Amino acid sequence: MANRTDPAAKSIRGTNPQNLVEKIVRSKIYQNTYWKEQCFGLTAETLVDKAMELDHIGGTYGGNRKPTPFMCLVMKMLQIQPEKDIVVEFIKNDDYKYVRVLGAFYLRLTGIDSDIYRYLEPLYNDYRKVRRKSPDGNFMLTHVDEVIDELLTRDYSCDIALPRIKKRWTLESLGVLDARKSVLEDDFEEEEEKDEMEQDGLEEEVAHEKQDYYRARSPARERERDWRRDSHRHRDRDYDRDRDYDRERGRGRDRERDRDRDRDRDRYRLREEKEYGYERERDREREVRERDRRDRERGRRRSRSRSRSRERKRHGRSSMSPRRHEAEDGNAPEESKKKGKKEKKEKKEKKDDGTDHPDPEIAEANRIRASLGLKPLKL
Repeated sequence: MANRTDPAAKSIRGTNPQNLVEKIVRSKIYQNTYWKEQCFGLTAETLVDKAMELDHIGGTYGGNRKPTPFMCLVMKMLQIQPEKDIVVEFIKNDDYKYVRVLGAFYLRLTGIDSDIYRYLEPLYNDYRKVRRKSPDGNFMLTHVDEVIDELLTRDYSCDIALPRIKKRWTLESLGVLDARKSVLEDDFEEEEEKDEMEQDGLEEEVAHEKQDYYRARSPARERERDWRRDSHRHRDRDYDRDRDYDRERGRGRDRERDRDRDRDRDRYRLREEKEYGYERERDREREVRERDRRDRERGRRRSRSRSRSRERKRHGRSSMSPRRHEAEDGNAPEESKKKGKKEKKEKKEKKDDGTDHPDPEIAEANRIRASLGLKPLKL
């Protein structure tokens, strides 16, 4: 019952007013402690007291997305659907800025396009600071005019998707809205009037000066004025000529300086390139010489080892007598047979002793038993 919409409430945009808030956010609000304790049983008259206690705005915050008291009061207004006059009084309230933002947010959700522009655009002149709770739970500073601009220009605010509204120029072309009038327009008109008055005063002064000039003209004054004008003209011409000469001379010096600088830079670059090229050639020649030296030493070592092996073979054959060679050649098969039998016998004994067991502890125990004349362990 506490979460039901007022039966006398009208549908907005063809749906229940509470459905303007997404279902997930709506369920979070219904589970919030502030909604259960502070918003229960509120009416349009008692809602003002709760709105005056607000100290920040925002949507949901934290890891489990808790709703702010501002969102709970917006939800309560959608549930009880206060009259339009009450919402307009919320917006026109100059003493409590959070009450004004609450009324503007509700009107943006439920109002028609013309009312939204008519009542929210004057709030662009409210530059008071407000606190806003960000999704990570920290507070950030903003202003009332920024919140109003967000409501009029964006599609999402405080974790709620705002209904779409028509552009202002469309409503102006349809004749629903008048052209927007800036608050500074009166100041601009006053400044234009001042500029026009100053311009008129300057024109009157110029006219008076002309009259005085033509009244004060005489042949003697004209001659004196012509002489002074000519003297000033000649003096200015000489000054301009000297100044042009100095300027040209300074430009010539700058050109010579730039030319010398470029020449020195090119000379230094060529010298560096030559030195770098010589160093690279020297390094390459040094590498080739080192490689040749290593190859020669390697060839010498190989030739020495081959000659030594040949000498050993030759010396071994020459030290043995021919009879010994024959005896050795004849007895070689018998000796090889005896060695083979002895190796097989040793292997068999080892296998019988159990000393070649893969487990080192069992092999050690078999060795001790063999030394004592006992049979090996059979595992």
